[in-house]
This record gives sequence, C-alpha cells and structure tokens, in this order.
Amino acid sequence: MGDMSNEPSMEEILSSIKRIIAEDSDVALSVPRTRRSVAGSMTMERAVPSRTESSDESEVLELTEAAPVEEPIKDRRVPDIQQPEASQKPPLVSDATLNASRSSIAALSALVIKPEITGGDTLEGLVREMLKPMLADWLDQRLPDVVERLVAQEISRITARG
Repeated sequence: MGDMSNEPSMEEILSSIKRIIAEDSDVALSVPRTRRSVAGSMTMERAVPSRTESSDESEVLELTEAAPVEEPIKDRRVPDIQQPEASQKPPLVSDATLNASRSSIAALSALVIKPEITGGDTLEGLVREMLKPMLADWLDQRLPDVVERLVAQEISRITARG
C-alpha cells in the first residue's frame, strides 16, 4: 500500500466535515426564508447572501409591500395523468398458467392453519410452530439412519484404537 503518513487521520477528516456542515448551517440560518412570487421574479441568487456580505444579526427587515396572494393549493388545477391501458402490453403468463398457480396457492393455504402460539404473533413464533410438524417428520425419516451411522463410526474408532 501507499505511504499512510501523508494521509489525514480519521479525526481530521471528521473535524473537517463537521466544520463544513457548521459553516453551511450558519449560512442557511442567516438567509431569510422568502416565497417565490407567481411571476417568478425572485431568484435564488438574490435570496442567498454572498459570503462577503456582513451578516449583522441585529438587522431588522421592514415589510413595506404586501406579498402577492397566491391561490390556495386545493384550488389549483392538476393536469390529468393518462393511465396506460392494460391492453397495450400482453400478459407475462397465460391464463392457464395463472389459474394453475392460483389453484396451487389456494390448496397450500387451505392446508396451513394458523397454530395457537404461546409467544404472540411474531414471525419467529409463527415459523417455529409451522416448522414443528415438518421437523418431526424429517426426524422420523432420517434420525434412525443418522444415529446408526454415527454409532457405527464411533464403535469402529474405539475398536481401532484398542
């Protein structure tokens, strides 16, 4: 890797970031919030003071002109958005495939009965209760073979030593 001594430390980087954020927030706090007029005559450049201007916090602005009254948002007309027609794109799957998948899912959901859970209706509790019968079936099928194989390995290991 390169020479690490010329790179700034993590603390220097963090302090630099904090300083920049603090400077930006000071500028944002000193800028008065203004509304953009309907004609759009107010620009962002005029609203943000330059860094060379003095930021006298005791300066008070006098409002001599009334702000233009904008129409309420609820009265503004929103252009209608055209919805794409469903007939423009062919379906991704055929009707037969869709019906078959729906019937399979319906059959599966008919088999699943929400068990009584003592731990509440958490996802973990639901999964635990649903997996118990599946785990019992799996153990019934595979446990005798696993135990027999492991016992045989242990016996052959012990007899090979003696």
